[in-house]
Amino acid sequence: MGADHGPRHRRDGRPAAARKDSSAIAATRPADPAAAAEQPSSGPRRNEAARLAVLNATDDLLVERGFEGLTIEGIAARAGVAKQTIYRWWKSKVDILYDNLVLDAGEALAWPEPAGGAGYTVAELRGYLHRFAAFLAEAPAGRVLQALVGHAQLDARTAELLHDGFLRELRARDTERVRACLAELDPRAAVGDEEAAALLDALLAPLYYRALLVRGPADPAELDRQLDQALRARTA
Repeated sequence: MGADHGPRHRRDGRPAAARKDSSAIAATRPADPAAAAEQPSSGPRRNEAARLAVLNATDDLLVERGFEGLTIEGIAARAGVAKQTIYRWWKSKVDILYDNLVLDAGEALAWPEPAGGAGYTVAELRGYLHRFAAFLAEAPAGRVLQALVGHAQLDARTAELLHDGFLRELRARDTERVRACLAELDPRAAVGDEEAAALLDALLAPLYYRALLVRGPADPAELDRQLDQALRARTA
């Protein structure tokens, strides 16, 4: 990872209600018992300030040193805690990064609840695409996602944790939202999950491509053009 170009997201100032506990994080991990046995033990959280310091230090060091330069020793030194404290809650740096991702993406990639019980609209889908692009290109948690995607190509456990946990849950939620948007666009048309998932994949794939390979932010106008073109193709 390169140098940081903006303010990092800090958790210290979050209200307590915005901080997910270990049980909320565990809910996004693979449900398979064999896979669950490989997950880190959250352990007793006797010092919330120390846990948050570890999460923040991990974000900072990932941005500064990249995935390969990120070590438990470095995290402990930056956070001002003992290595044993870190290993009480996490098995490895991958697990710390994963928990960082779940915490921050849950907020950054949330869909607002429709007002008055109305369905999701194309305008909300458009807004989500812009937020997702900014998340990948600018947010520390977006850097975390990029790092985990890269490491998942080399490490089976990271791939299982990322794909069977975070990405599968995210894709299922977003597929449901896209299906609702398409139904709002044409209430007479029957929209299935496969169609909605295909549209979602077509819209998000260029964002991952730019973030992981081109290494540049997406053009907001191009995002709008791609969405409009995809919707026109569907109704043509």
